[in-house]
Amino acid sequence: MSSAEDLSSATILVTGRVQGVYFRSFTVDNAQKLGLTGFARNLPDGRVEVFAEGKVTSIQKLIDSLHIGPALANVTDVSVEWLDPTAEYADFSIKR
Repeated sequence: MSSAEDLSSATILVTGRVQGVYFRSFTVDNAQKLGLTGFARNLPDGRVEVFAEGKVTSIQKLIDSLHIGPALANVTDVSVEWLDPTAEYADFSIKR
């Protein structure tokens, strides 16, 4: 059983060639496998914003995968802001 201290959330901004390359679907697939909740969405400036909530270790694994991305992506930067958990989301999905 995990304690509340093990739970967190993070806003993650991914820069590079990350739109039009299935990045959001890649993120959803990975986040769901890790048991995370939240969303991935394209930003007008070309970045992808990811909000992930769950176990800290699972969020870190997701962040590690975002540094690589899907085959067609070219990730140049990943910035992370750790936050307190919100329990706002029931699942992980693409937000439009």
